[in-house]
Amino acid sequence: MSTMPDPVALVKQGSKWGILWGVLLVIAGALAIGEPYLAAIAVATFIAYLLVIVGILHVAVAFQAHSGKAFLWKLLVGISYLFIGGYLTFRPSLTVASLTLVLAFLFLFEGVLDFMLWWKSRSVQGAFWILVDSIVTLILGGMIYVHWPSSSVWAIGTLVGISMIMSGVARIMLSLAVRALAKQMA
Repeated sequence: MSTMPDPVALVKQGSKWGILWGVLLVIAGALAIGEPYLAAIAVATFIAYLLVIVGILHVAVAFQAHSGKAFLWKLLVGISYLFIGGYLTFRPSLTVASLTLVLAFLFLFEGVLDFMLWWKSRSVQGAFWILVDSIVTLILGGMIYVHWPSSSVWAIGTLVGISMIMSGVARIMLSLAVRALAKQMA
């Protein structure tokens, strides 16, 4: 006869791993903020490797599933991914600079869209925070763009670090809340 595992013990065990993962994310985020360019290089290298992997997959699919024009098209797409990914693998600074410029345009575009959203919903209670988000996003996008390419040194790594810290804190708090709830139910 098998015994059922204690649900509270399972929750505690799961929440322990959640807390550990959260702490590791906070530490990694702090390191990324402390060395933002190194973090940006890591992100750029990861993206470059992803492009290489996608290129390999496109080439493999071209040989496996296509013939005629479709084969040639998929092969050229795969070779393009391989070329760009390989090039960016050996030129991570270029990747960081390119990503930073794209990030600046993304923030500027998001800021404009958020402003439009605020304008349409300005009579709704709490819409002020959409305006605040819009202004902050526009300022950040403008700062990154105006100082590009030198903003490449700090922008991506700092933002990735902040995101990692926020995710880590959220994971820790959620795990602690689950643990407290399990304790109450026991």
